Amino acid sequence: MIPALREINEVQALYLQFLETLKRRGFHGDASPSYASRTVLSTDNSIYQVLPQAVVYPRDIHDLQLLMELAECEEFHKVVLSPRGGGTGTNGQSLTDGIVVDISRHMNRILEINVEEAWVRVQTGVVKDQLNAALKPHGLFFAPELSTSNRATIGGMINTDASGQGSCLYGKTRDHVLELKTVLMGGELWHSHAIDDEVLNEITAQESRAASVHTLVDGIERDKRDLIAAKFPKLNRCLTGYDLAHIRDREKDGRFNLNNILCGSEGTLGFIAEAKLNLLKIPKCAALVNVNYDHFQDALKDATDLMKAGPTSIETVDSKVLQLAMDDIVWESVSEYFPQDERPVKGVNLVEYTADSEEELDAALARFTAHVDSAIGQPGKSFGYTIARGHAQVNKIWGMRKRAVGLLGNAKGEQRPIAFVEDCAVPPENLADFIAEFRAALDDAGFAYGMFGHVDAGVLHVRPAIDMKDPEQAKQVRIITEKVVDLAKKYNGLLWGEHGKGVRSEFAPEFFGELYPELQKVKAAFDPRNQLNPGKIATPNAASGLLKIDEVTTRGENDRQIPVQVWEGYSEGVYCNGNGACFNWNPDDAMCPSYKGTRNRIHSPKGRSSLIREWLRLLSAQSIDPETEARKSREKSFLLGLPGRFKNSLAKARGEYDFSHEVNESMQACLACKSCAGQCPIKVDVPTFRAKFLELYYGRYLRPVKDYFVGGLEFMMPHLARVPQVYNWPLKLKPIRWVMERGLGLVDSPSISATRLDKAMRELGVPYASRASLSAMGPAQRAKAVVIVQDAFTSYFDAEVVADTLRLLKLLDFNPLVAPFRANGKPLHVHGFLRQFANTAASNSAMLNSLAQSGVPLVGIDPSMTMTYRAEYQKLLGDKAPKVQLLQEWLSGHTEHLATNKNRLQSGSFTLLPHCTEQSNAAGSTRQWQQVFSALGIQLNTQAAGCCGMAGTYGHEMANRETSRTIFQQSWAPKLSGDTSTILATGYSCRCQSKRFADTELRHPLQALLAQIEDSGFTVSNH
Repeated sequence: MIPALREINEVQALYLQFLETLKRRGFHGDASPSYASRTVLSTDNSIYQVLPQAVVYPRDIHDLQLLMELAECEEFHKVVLSPRGGGTGTNGQSLTDGIVVDISRHMNRILEINVEEAWVRVQTGVVKDQLNAALKPHGLFFAPELSTSNRATIGGMINTDASGQGSCLYGKTRDHVLELKTVLMGGELWHSHAIDDEVLNEITAQESRAASVHTLVDGIERDKRDLIAAKFPKLNRCLTGYDLAHIRDREKDGRFNLNNILCGSEGTLGFIAEAKLNLLKIPKCAALVNVNYDHFQDALKDATDLMKAGPTSIETVDSKVLQLAMDDIVWESVSEYFPQDERPVKGVNLVEYTADSEEELDAALARFTAHVDSAIGQPGKSFGYTIARGHAQVNKIWGMRKRAVGLLGNAKGEQRPIAFVEDCAVPPENLADFIAEFRAALDDAGFAYGMFGHVDAGVLHVRPAIDMKDPEQAKQVRIITEKVVDLAKKYNGLLWGEHGKGVRSEFAPEFFGELYPELQKVKAAFDPRNQLNPGKIATPNAASGLLKIDEVTTRGENDRQIPVQVWEGYSEGVYCNGNGACFNWNPDDAMCPSYKGTRNRIHSPKGRSSLIREWLRLLSAQSIDPETEARKSREKSFLLGLPGRFKNSLAKARGEYDFSHEVNESMQACLACKSCAGQCPIKVDVPTFRAKFLELYYGRYLRPVKDYFVGGLEFMMPHLARVPQVYNWPLKLKPIRWVMERGLGLVDSPSISATRLDKAMRELGVPYASRASLSAMGPAQRAKAVVIVQDAFTSYFDAEVVADTLRLLKLLDFNPLVAPFRANGKPLHVHGFLRQFANTAASNSAMLNSLAQSGVPLVGIDPSMTMTYRAEYQKLLGDKAPKVQLLQEWLSGHTEHLATNKNRLQSGSFTLLPHCTEQSNAAGSTRQWQQVFSALGIQLNTQAAGCCGMAGTYGHEMANRETSRTIFQQSWAPKLSGDTSTILATGYSCRCQSKRFADTELRHPLQALLAQIEDSGFTVSNH
């Protein structure tokens, strides 16, 4: 579909030679020059897009030394290397047209924790939240706090000298760096820490690159001390990048500390491989006061006054961010603290207090609230507040604040808030006036914007909404930036207060003035040929220039090559802004299982979005409209299209290149769990655009036979279930299993249930629902009636769950009926059979809508299949999609009735492992299950869990088996290692996977409730 230009130019040949030589010399890591890998790593969280020549993933320090040794060789002096951690930079720090060195895949181990001395030693690919999770049992944590802490690596934090929430108390990253191991150009490994003058003199007497660096930096400190003191502003956020003001730790003992030059160097001086970090004790108590204002400007101005009360930190968000949060899954967890009454909140200050005792915390809160209370009603002051107490509740609100970074990118329309001038730092007392002029400049230009940030530190993130696909709007990046540069200087601040320089290094000479040549000397000492992340912070000489903000290719420049109708047709993926939330480290978080299982960024929502945008751009360059091609594919008969697909597949087998194959590889690894659709702040929906891609791809190439088998399984099940032995018995035979594995690519196929649902329904006296039977009900019957909507997985592979659900509902005095079975079509959608899915959805919807006209609610049992009605069906049919509730959604509306049955159940306590699709796309689902259990007098705890790794038939596909196992081992397996008798799971896939890999049979929540009733002696017959 999209042949690539396979001519290799001189530059590409050089880099391919470099990779080949690297491998010969014993490089143990991975290396990829594939177009897909390069495309995925061509963006970060900035407006820029730079295509690298290759990506390498070193396994250890030895690999990093090999890279630097080889780059020192004369034939490779033009090779450029740039380190990358989490890729969350907002200024293009890790983007390069050379080789990306991604340390996060392999170099991510916590090497040593010293609790007594409160330090830790880590490889720099470790993620901040990963580190703090390991430290939490010891009562320690690593500061500072970042909004991207669940995917930002320690190396990235060091390279940008990151700071965040609470920086007035905790400082910046460099304040907590004790020692670093850095690989210098040429391969020298340097272990740096604070040293006295005697050790410094010993080092400078040697002959090495490290010795030359120490000599130069020490000379700059001595010769330019007064100028540095005058030029570097006295701000909490200091100056990122080659921090000359802290060459010596004067606030400590005045020792020479090269780490303060390396912190914030953005990979321009060397590869930081390991770090020894200072740790702090976790405060025992915490509270957060949410102070509300009529105007955002009031919140800014009042923050300076609130700081006098001595809080740990003060963060702020504006009404735009709050509104976006209200439309997001995160609002479910924090809404109680932001009541939406008659007085709208236009600005909030989040004021945190921490202490080591409740008494100390109470006293601090009393002083603060008394201060706020005394000012309520005064002009420019708060009109009220709420208080969250305890780390769990406080962290929920901080979680909402963290998501603000991504949520701003989910504004409606083509103009989206973007990062390019969003981290200026000014003295806190100047912040309100600075922001007032900043806002006036944006208002004059006609741009909307969102704001949030650290008012205690004088940093507010302002993101103007610009459509970068529009060349005229894109020009505003230069205009606005230059205005903000002038404002930052006017208010004695900095352009880069928190997120590093990157492409914005262009303005370094303007801010550094006569000290900029000193920075160039530092760069030249470390990297004389400008091979390490060139164009950022400083250049080694006048011949090599800094990057400029409007001369680096932007994503918008590439995106504008995609026609509007194509762009809109793939809206589920094209708006990804690169925030990287899908790189979440936490295995107990649902998004994204395929990335967690492979550590390959092409198997992530961000990676797949990047690939689909590039695929659309390449199609557009050939004047191919995917919508037109999809329509042709749907209209063409299977047999007429077969010769063309066969011919193209032969070409593929011969090795003929098509970028579509690389995109397909990425899409095939998606579990279609839809966690991205719920959890991604931008609401990237991979399964939806994946289905569109697969439809086109298999309109050109032959499909694997397994796709037809999986897509047709729902339609076969009613027939197979009549004689289950015809299906089950052959699966026990080795030849049949061999055919299934080799021919269909399917393994561990489940057996059809021994329980026949229709037989169980007859025994229970549960009828099939019809329009006539529902209409014939009287008001009393209808009030307790519910129609259970079948799905193929529970009705035929797990029929016991359906039967037990019906039995329980009867015992609880409900009047259950069962909808006649119709295929749902989700497997068809997952595999890109979109024409067939549309027909199936229309047929099924007609039947369900007919039943729904009676007013009796429709309820589904399996979360994934049920939520198809509000996702894929809704997108296809709009208001004609049937309204099918989840079990707990319906039951939680009957808690009063359930409570009347409380005495029929034995008391007990259970733990629910939630289904990934359910928890990501139905925010209140776990809370509703708790309400149901509570109404019946039973305790239900919930335990955070990621994806089980099954996701429909994904785990049964031979190609996915090991990744499926890995995903299961990451989150579910540890939770099933002990007594599992009280552990419950709502998803059929989850129960199937637990049986498959842990030999554990989990119950559905309603089965647990049924057991509690039957253990009390109640049955359908005697009730």
